[in-house]
Amino acid sequence: MANRGPSYGLSREVQEKIEQKYDPELESRLVNWIIVQCGEQIEHPPPGRQHFQTWLMDGTLLCKLINSLHPKGNEPIAKISESKMAFKQMEQISQFLKAAEIYGVRTTDIFQTVDLWEGKDMAAVQRTLMALGSLAVTKDDGCYKGDPSWFHRKAQQNRRGFSEEQLRQGQNVIGLQMGSNKGASQSGMTGYGMRRQII
Repeated sequence: MANRGPSYGLSREVQEKIEQKYDPELESRLVNWIIVQCGEQIEHPPPGRQHFQTWLMDGTLLCKLINSLHPKGNEPIAKISESKMAFKQMEQISQFLKAAEIYGVRTTDIFQTVDLWEGKDMAAVQRTLMALGSLAVTKDDGCYKGDPSWFHRKAQQNRRGFSEEQLRQGQNVIGLQMGSNKGASQSGMTGYGMRRQII
C-alpha cells in the first residue's frame, strides 16, 4: 500500500462514501468462488476489506482466476509471476484487467489498478469480479466451477427475423409516439400574439 497520510474534509467524505459501498457478504461469496474456481490449495483470508485487498493485491490469484475460465492451453496470461516487486504486481493486475475485458466484461465494470493495489475502491474490485462471475455462468462453456446461484445470468440476445412483406407493412403504420391527428381541427384557434377569446 502507498504511504499516505489520512485524508480530511471533502476527500475524507468521498472516501467514506466509497467504503460504504463495500459488501462483506459479497466478499465471502467472491472468496469462495475464487478458491473453488482456481482449484488449488489457496488459503482462505480472514474476513474484512483490508484482508481481501491484501489477498488479491499481488495479482497472482486474479491471473489464475481468469486463466481458469479458459480451456487448457488457451489461457490469456502465459506467465504468472510471484514477484514481490510493486511494479510486477501492478503489471499482473493490469494483465488481468485486459484479459477480463477481452473475456467480455464491460469497460464500465472494470476497476483501475490503483483501486486494488492501493485499496482506494474495493467495491469497484467486487463489481468487476461479480461481472466476471456472471459472464462465466452465462457462457456455460464448462469452465465455470462453483455454485451457479452465486451469480446472476446475464440476459441473452433475442434476435427477431422479419420477412420483406412484414417490413413493408411496418412502413405504412404510424406509431403512437408520432401522435395522431384524429379529431383535430383549427376551430377556436387565433393568430399568434392575439388574446384568447372567451365566448
